[in-house]
Amino acid sequence: MRTLCKILLLSFVIGTFSDEHNHIYDDNEEVVLWMNTVGPYHNRQETYAYYSLPFCVGSKETISHYHETLSEALQGVELEFSGIEIEFKNNMAKGEYCAVPLDEEKYKAFVYAVKNHYWYQMYIDDLPIWGVVGEVKDNNYYIWTHKKFEIGYNGKQIIDVNLTSEDKVQLQPTGKLSFTYEVKWKRTDTKYEDRFDKYLDHNFFQHRIHWFSIFNSFMMVIFLVGLVSMILMRTLRKDYARYSKDEDIDDMERDLGDEYGWKQVHGDVFRPASNALFFSSLIGAGHQLTTVVLCVIIFAILGDLYTERGSLLSTAIFVYAVTSPINGYFGGSLYARMGGKIWIRQMIVSAFMLPACVCGTAFFINFIAIYYHASRAIPFGTMVAVTCICLFVILPLTLVGTVLGRNLAGQPDHPCRINAVPRPIPEKKWFMEPGVIILLGGVLPFASIFIEMYFIFTSFWAYKIYYVYGFMLLVFIILLIVTVCVTIVCTYFLLNAEDYRWQWTSFLAAGSTATYVYVYAIYYFFFKTKMYGLFQTAFYFGYMALFSGALGVMCGTVGYIGTSIFVRKIYSTVKID
Repeated sequence: MRTLCKILLLSFVIGTFSDEHNHIYDDNEEVVLWMNTVGPYHNRQETYAYYSLPFCVGSKETISHYHETLSEALQGVELEFSGIEIEFKNNMAKGEYCAVPLDEEKYKAFVYAVKNHYWYQMYIDDLPIWGVVGEVKDNNYYIWTHKKFEIGYNGKQIIDVNLTSEDKVQLQPTGKLSFTYEVKWKRTDTKYEDRFDKYLDHNFFQHRIHWFSIFNSFMMVIFLVGLVSMILMRTLRKDYARYSKDEDIDDMERDLGDEYGWKQVHGDVFRPASNALFFSSLIGAGHQLTTVVLCVIIFAILGDLYTERGSLLSTAIFVYAVTSPINGYFGGSLYARMGGKIWIRQMIVSAFMLPACVCGTAFFINFIAIYYHASRAIPFGTMVAVTCICLFVILPLTLVGTVLGRNLAGQPDHPCRINAVPRPIPEKKWFMEPGVIILLGGVLPFASIFIEMYFIFTSFWAYKIYYVYGFMLLVFIILLIVTVCVTIVCTYFLLNAEDYRWQWTSFLAAGSTATYVYVYAIYYFFFKTKMYGLFQTAFYFGYMALFSGALGVMCGTVGYIGTSIFVRKIYSTVKID
């Protein structure tokens, strides 16, 4: 009851007074400067609380900050009040807000920060501000002690904030550092809706190479679709003609004849995949992931999610939770069609497969973050919240989807009967082996997204804000089309070699795109970044493994869907005795 009263009181306060929540201020009203994190410039994710360095706080009364969203806690946002007095439209002359008496320990802390190019982040009215702690010159260490804020406003709203660091002071083991600030307000004609445009690097994201990569991928799609259509239609037409002719041959001639091709495995092609429980769980998770990615991209295009702190991650978590029935429906129905009996176990595996991988990786990195005292350390309360989402939202919704899938689409409807005894798989050339097909299947899908991967990596691991979600949507659609085309061709070659193990082969051939993405991530780490240290390295390779794995599950599912439609089509068209 007390908690409810606090929430209602907070809602009343937010709705009544002007502040950073509604972004409207009256003249001379307080504007809060939040200090967020500090850390080495080359390790963007290795961040610490701002006051982990011996900075001082202003004299103004402290305001506590709470995590407004789950994503803020997951992303290591640790806002602390600066104690600096700023009032809307009220210029502040240069003045001291605090002082730090130096001793040996504080001196070493500042020197270490300057030597490792530490930068810090602040927020005013949800607008991010960045600054550097100091610089090294002639083997001497200097720290910036003056912050000059130039704040632009339009009406009652803050539009932009610029920070200039001044007054470079050499660090000494003894003495005192006096920190000062000043504030200048200026009117601007920029609209509030456009205030984030200054953070967007149009020259980088809309470079000609980006446009050329989209055009190149689009031409690849046209070429692949045309090539697949031409090869398969011409080849299948010959197959249909040959098989139709074979229908006039009696059984003795057919047994003595030189028959070959995909028709010969009609009694085994719809045999359930090995380890059907795990396979159907992967397919269900892939359906859900594909839906989540598509929805988040569309929401980002329509809602400019990059303008709100943590909104993209919050949206992804919400969409993933509410789309859990999709996971249960497609995974449960496929498992039922494959004759699976232990459907409850399949449902649990399908519901917790991806969350377990994400949480396991995050908790492992969390131990390193705790050792480093980094702000990325996930609080215990956040862990409990994530666990509750999995147990009380994702699991029940997955159960609902599984029950619906088993009852509505769980009956086998194969166009061919399945033989009681599996057909022996004949020997074939080395390049027709499933392992080779799987390895080569991801080359073209990766080629279609290669350039976009560079922009996505740079926006996440460097200091760029990704905003061209229209490009991402086009690349996503191109990836799906290329994946389906390539997987269909691979499956046709496999079936023509009388190898009916197409389910796992189609999934892994499409999913092998993830292998090439992870190899590129390794190249990017060593040749495109200057990251160092255990924490940043573990963070990079851990989350890149998750990203690549999720991409592999998504591509594998799309490849399997396209291939299953193709297989059903060709075996339902030809008459099978």
